[in-house]
Amino acid sequence: MAYSEKFQHLADVAQDQVRGVPAADVDDLVAQGAVTLDIRDPDEHEAGHVAGSQHLSRGKLEMLVEGMIPDLDTTILCYCNAVNRGALSAASLKSMGYVNAAYIDGGLNAYRELASN
Repeated sequence: MAYSEKFQHLADVAQDQVRGVPAADVDDLVAQGAVTLDIRDPDEHEAGHVAGSQHLSRGKLEMLVEGMIPDLDTTILCYCNAVNRGALSAASLKSMGYVNAAYIDGGLNAYRELASN
C-alpha cells in the first residue's frame, strides 16, 4: 500500500521513539507477561490475529486503553499487519506513560511468516 509522505514521516518518527520487537521474540515476551495488542480494525482482527492478543482499534486506543491495561509498567506489544500503525500506537502509549510500549517489527505478517517455517 502506498502511504502519503506525511503519514510515512509520522510512522518513521514513531519507530525512532519506541522499540521494535522482532517477531521471533514475541512468544517469549508473552510467556514473561507481555500483552499483545492488535490495533487493527475489527474485520482485520476477526480474519486472524496473534493467539491470545487483546483487540483495540487504533482509532479508540487512547480513549480505552487505560480500562483494558491499567498498569503503566506492562509490556505491551502493539501490532498491525506490518509496522506503521503498530509503531504509531506504541509511541502514543509511550506518551501516555506506558514505559514498556513497543511494536512487533514486521507486524502480524512477520509473526505468521515465522509460524509457517
